[in-house]
Amino acid sequence: MSTIDQPPPAPHAPTGEEFVEMQASPQFQELRRTLRKFVFPLTAFFLIWYTLYVLLGAFAHDFMAIEVWGNINLGLILGLLQFVTTFVITGMYVRFANRELDPRAEAIRNEMEGGPTQ
Repeated sequence: MSTIDQPPPAPHAPTGEEFVEMQASPQFQELRRTLRKFVFPLTAFFLIWYTLYVLLGAFAHDFMAIEVWGNINLGLILGLLQFVTTFVITGMYVRFANRELDPRAEAIRNEMEGGPTQ
């Protein structure tokens, strides 16, 4: 069998101690910090927005019943905006993860498995 036909070497399987060591490393801590700086504010925003919608639905019936166009009222529009907000936040997260998180996570994984570093 020639060297061309040989499969690539299997990646190194990290030990538990290596995982703990990596979790304490500055690059892993920076990855966590980057994730948290994005996720926590958006989660807080969405929870406040959702809670406001629920409270308006429960206590501001007249406000939510304001007709905007035909039989479409403000409550319906705000409810649909909940879905829009969810999709927008999901898209923002995917873009952020592709740009910021995935390259860093791949570098950490490559270091742990002994693969090529970037």
